[in-house]
Amino acid sequence: MQPGEQPDIASIMQQAQQMQQQLMAAQAEIAAAEVTGQAGGGLVTATVTGTGEVTGLVIDPKVVDPEDIETLQDLVIGAIADASKAAQALASEKLGPLAGGLGGGSLGLPGL
Repeated sequence: MQPGEQPDIASIMQQAQQMQQQLMAAQAEIAAAEVTGQAGGGLVTATVTGTGEVTGLVIDPKVVDPEDIETLQDLVIGAIADASKAAQALASEKLGPLAGGLGGGSLGLPGL
């Protein structure tokens, strides 16, 4: 935009509305997605939604040792952490392009 030019408010509002719709669609897609993480070479697998809610946990019977509960606990925590990392990566992938559109004057206004 050249100095002294007035921003086209209707165009700015339309762009903002489109970005809001894209953001809402991306958020819905993330919430509906499920990702998995694993630990112990797949002995424990956790499934979480894109929002981080744990929806499933599979434990290979080979790893269940009543004398070594600590290892099983560590594997469960590791699988959930791995799945959570995958959920964060999914969110970054889906929201990244939208977040990039918020900077650099993309709406014709400084800082927007």
